[in-house]
Amino acid sequence: MNEFMDIPTLIFIGVAILVLLRLRSVLGTRTGTERPPSTRVSEQEQENQENNNDENVVVLHPSKSTKSKLQQQDEKVQDEKAQKQLLSEIKKFAKNDEDLALGLTEINKVDASFTPASFIGGAKSAYEMIVTAFAQGDKKTLKALLEKDVYEGFQAAIKQREQAGHKVDFTFIGLPKVEFANAKLEDNIANVTIRFFAEVVSATRDGDGNLIEGNGDQVANIADIWTFARNTKANDPNWKLVATDQLD
Repeated sequence: MNEFMDIPTLIFIGVAILVLLRLRSVLGTRTGTERPPSTRVSEQEQENQENNNDENVVVLHPSKSTKSKLQQQDEKVQDEKAQKQLLSEIKKFAKNDEDLALGLTEINKVDASFTPASFIGGAKSAYEMIVTAFAQGDKKTLKALLEKDVYEGFQAAIKQREQAGHKVDFTFIGLPKVEFANAKLEDNIANVTIRFFAEVVSATRDGDGNLIEGNGDQVANIADIWTFARNTKANDPNWKLVATDQLD
């Protein structure tokens, strides 16, 4: 009896009791109402399936393939609209000139950014900038807009005017009429010729203020025919003035 109740035995029994109590607190006891493991697994799978179904029903973002199809359809519609717009513009600006219509069409084929309406708008802005810069002797602006040979001609005229001590008082009024004269594509070089009918107030005076040419109190009508060009294969999208002439 004394051997059974020795101290090591008592310690062992105490440790065993503590372990059993700890397991009971962690795992709990069975009451007979627990669901079998297979039932719990099935319910979990059902819950996961319902979550998946919810995700399939509420699609916040279309799939990549669906989005691609939508984009393709939208691009097709936009292309069709752009093509109709282009044909309408060419018909409007060509005015039954078949050669001009063909030239405008060919340029658009190699440069999708080119349309008759947008080009006319850009040409108007360029014309105003160039004639104003010339009157003011603004060589920097002219150099950016003119082809080398044309720039040298403008530069020489400005230099001659400055050496004579002449000054130009100039006001740009507007462009009542602007129209295409020609358009063609040759070896990737697009050339577009425009007729400008402008209204300006211009007066050239000598060093003493005496009027030499023009009239500072009267609107004058001037008509020019200018040709713009650009290499459609170049990265530079800008057109430059390559030829100028005055209309009678």
